[in-house]
Amino acid sequence: MLKDIRSMDLAELTAFVKELGEPSFRAKQIFSWLHQKRVYHFDEMSDLPLSLREKLKDDAVLLNLTIEKKMVSALDQTIKYLFRLPDGEYVETVRMRYAHGNSLCLSCQVGCKMGCRFCASTKAGYKRDLLPSEMLEQVYQVIQDTKEPIHNLVLMGIGEPLDNYQNVLRFLSLVSSKDGLNIGYRHISLSTCGLVPMIDRLAEENLQLTLSVSLHASDNETRDEIMPVNHRYPIEALLQACDRYTEKTHRRISYEYALIQGVNDSEKNALALARLLRGKLCHVNLIPVNYVKEAGYRKSGKQQLYAFQKVLTDHHINATIRRTLGADISAACGQLRREANIQTNEHRGDGF
Repeated sequence: MLKDIRSMDLAELTAFVKELGEPSFRAKQIFSWLHQKRVYHFDEMSDLPLSLREKLKDDAVLLNLTIEKKMVSALDQTIKYLFRLPDGEYVETVRMRYAHGNSLCLSCQVGCKMGCRFCASTKAGYKRDLLPSEMLEQVYQVIQDTKEPIHNLVLMGIGEPLDNYQNVLRFLSLVSSKDGLNIGYRHISLSTCGLVPMIDRLAEENLQLTLSVSLHASDNETRDEIMPVNHRYPIEALLQACDRYTEKTHRRISYEYALIQGVNDSEKNALALARLLRGKLCHVNLIPVNYVKEAGYRKSGKQQLYAFQKVLTDHHINATIRRTLGADISAACGQLRREANIQTNEHRGDGF
C-alpha cells in the first residue's frame, strides 16, 4: 500500500526515507514541503533529487480534499466548506472570524457514532475515522482558499475526537509542530460528549489544550434522553473525570450547554447545573440549540437564555452565551454532508 506520508511525524518520515535508501536529512526537507509549503505533487519538491521524487511517487501518496461546496455568510463572513474525501465521503469545516483571529472548526470522523438527538452530524450515520492527513488538509485547504492564517482550532465539527484518539493525537502533534503551522496547544479546543476513559487518557498526555465537554443537561434523566452516551458514563462519572483532568493539567474545563426549549432550559435546570459545578475550575458556554428537522428541538428564546445565564452567574459560575455565527448559512456541522449523501444516493438509485 502507498504510504500516507502527510500523516507521518518526523521520526516516521525519517525511517521511511532510510527505507528508500536515502540520507535521513531528506526527511526534514520533505516535512517542510508537506506542512509549510503544503504541496500536492512530488515534482513540486524542487530541492529533492529526481530519483527520490520518483521513489516517492512509487511508494507514497499525498491525499487531497476537494471543495465540493462553499458558503459565505453575508452577516459575518463565516465560511462553511463541504469537503469531498478521496473515497467520495464528505466532511464539513467552518472558518469563523473573531477580533482575536480566525478560528477553524474541523471534523475528525465521517459521521458520528454517539447519537446525540439534537445533532445533525449523527443523522447520516458513521462511516469511518479521518486520518491525520485528512484533518490537516481541512486546515491547509482553508488557508489556501482564503489566503488568511488560522489562529485557533476547534475540534468540534463532525465526529467525536476521543473516539478517533490516535489519529487525533497525531494530528495535534503535526499541527502544533514548529516545522509546520506551529499552532500552540493553548489555541486548540477539543470537544467530547463525555468518553470518561479517554478523558483520563488525554489528561495523561498533559497537552495544555482546552477540553470542551458537551454536558447539555444537569440531571441524568434529561441527559439520557438527549445523549445516549450518558447511559454508559453518567454525569457523576463524567464530572469526576473532568476533575481529574483539571487536577492533572491545571486547565479550566469548558462545559458546553445547548439550551433546548422546554427540555433543559428552566430555572430548575439552571440551579441544578450551578450545584453540579460549584467550586470547579470551569466555564459554561451557553448555546442556542441548532434546529435539526429530524430532531424537532427548538432553541430557547433570548429571554430564557439570559435568565439561565443569570442563575449561573448569581451562583458564581462563569457563564457566557455563545455568539451565533453564520446563521444565514446554517453553519452548524452535519447538514451539508447529509444533503450531499442524499443527493449521491438518489443519483445512484439506492435511496437512504
